[in-house]
Amino acid sequence: MDIKEVIKQGETKYVEFKSWVKANKKELMNILTNEAVGFANSDGGIILVGVEDDGEITGCDDYDEQGIIESIYDKTIPKLFTDIDVIKIANKDIIKISIQKSHEIVATSKGVVFKRLGKNTKPFYPSEYTSNSIKGFKGDYSAKIIEPATNDDIDFTEVERLKLKIQSRDKDSTLYQSDNITFLKDLRLIDIIGDEIQLTVAGLLFVGTKEAITRYLPQSEIIILTYNEGQTEYHKRLELKVPLVQAVDRIQQFFEDRNGIQNIQMGLFKLEIQDYPINVFQEALLNAISHRDYESTSSIFVKFYPNEIIIENPGSFPSGVDSTNIITHPSSPRNKLIAETLQKLRYVQRSGQGVDIIFKDMLSLGKSAPEYNLYSEAVSLTLRSSLEDIEFLKFITKEEETNGEFSVSEICILKYIKSNKTITLGKAAEVAQITTQSAANVLNKLCKKRNILQREARNKYMFTHRVYESFNANIEYTKDKDFDEIQANVMILDYLSKNEYITRKEVERLCGFSPATSKRILKDLREQERIILEGQNKSSKYKLKK
Repeated sequence: MDIKEVIKQGETKYVEFKSWVKANKKELMNILTNEAVGFANSDGGIILVGVEDDGEITGCDDYDEQGIIESIYDKTIPKLFTDIDVIKIANKDIIKISIQKSHEIVATSKGVVFKRLGKNTKPFYPSEYTSNSIKGFKGDYSAKIIEPATNDDIDFTEVERLKLKIQSRDKDSTLYQSDNITFLKDLRLIDIIGDEIQLTVAGLLFVGTKEAITRYLPQSEIIILTYNEGQTEYHKRLELKVPLVQAVDRIQQFFEDRNGIQNIQMGLFKLEIQDYPINVFQEALLNAISHRDYESTSSIFVKFYPNEIIIENPGSFPSGVDSTNIITHPSSPRNKLIAETLQKLRYVQRSGQGVDIIFKDMLSLGKSAPEYNLYSEAVSLTLRSSLEDIEFLKFITKEEETNGEFSVSEICILKYIKSNKTITLGKAAEVAQITTQSAANVLNKLCKKRNILQREARNKYMFTHRVYESFNANIEYTKDKDFDEIQANVMILDYLSKNEYITRKEVERLCGFSPATSKRILKDLREQERIILEGQNKSSKYKLKK
């Protein structure tokens, strides 16, 4: 159904309106969380932010889509995954938050449970639950109970290791203060049935003894292979059939010992560029652990080559994810309990699958894009260490010092323009894996930062001269430059036909030129006696010659 028709029909059991312009933004995040919990505990639904209770469209501005997703994720237990779309109606942005029905009861992080009742969200009390014990974990293999496992299969040294991780990394948490059994139960790593303690799959992987892991989940091992230059056979093999925290820490240390650094001169200082950003490798490894198919008899392989790292993971992409949307598709980890435990241990600092981080950091450092390959029963990720585009690295570094950090969408678009000179609106949406409307918003933001300039056609963009001049311009760039300077003359004269005067700074903004180029253009127009100069220095103004 068309979104306008949905708004016209008003709020229902499946639709909620929320104002953006009238709300306190911090309180709004709590309200959105409550509404999302209500829908998750009912039959699902959508929240339309930017629409008043009476259906008036007031829109949203200065919003952070990822921030909203993470806020709801961080404020719910178990963690709630939502989808967000931005829809433009009457030149106003409406944020559509979609929530699926949950197979288990969802609460806010404050322990409050809501349910949708007609067009309102109401508290949901334990006496109303189908069962007073929240159960299910349908579809989450890592939350399943390993019935033969007992208390004897728990390595309590690993339990203490987890407690220390949480104590040192999360100052607000009180989890580590509990006794060991309560701690494990709160993390849902165990279940207690009668007087018996039973481990979940996640519990076995995090706190199981090596013997228990080998007995119940031998395929959960992570295998590290290293290769020498020019060799097709590995020269070293390390099999880690140990609890996950031990494995992750050991692999991380192995990685850091091999990770080289290249120094890039930027003006008076040197920029240290690692072969692989540490957070990129960490995200890639944790993704493999959270998304792998633990029912498969295959293992995770981490292959270290002289110039690349390949991580091979049993299992296909999550449902709905493919190579065309992997950057922006909301995460739906195959093993939610493992993903949640990693986040509580602060190995993962945010919700989501981290693919956007992997793409953004690799491209912004002048390296090639990460390469995902899907096979019938596995996914592989290849990271390459070589510096593919030093000019792009220097450009991004310099721009971020002035304008702040770029988003992954902006980086993908800028990288494409650097390689292809121009980009259309449709291609921008494709390379950034976002909607056309979102791509238009990103392009407009980049125009305001003076990184790209709309030109030739309505939906075609290219770098401004200021950016061209930061690169080693080739002949074709020079041809474009000559063409745009002719256009600039027309733009300046047209501006002056409607305005009393123009300043050099305004020429820079209007045409996207550097100060030097703007000064030269204005000088040429004066020599042609098309404009005159009034005032000096900062008070200089240019007017049409009559």
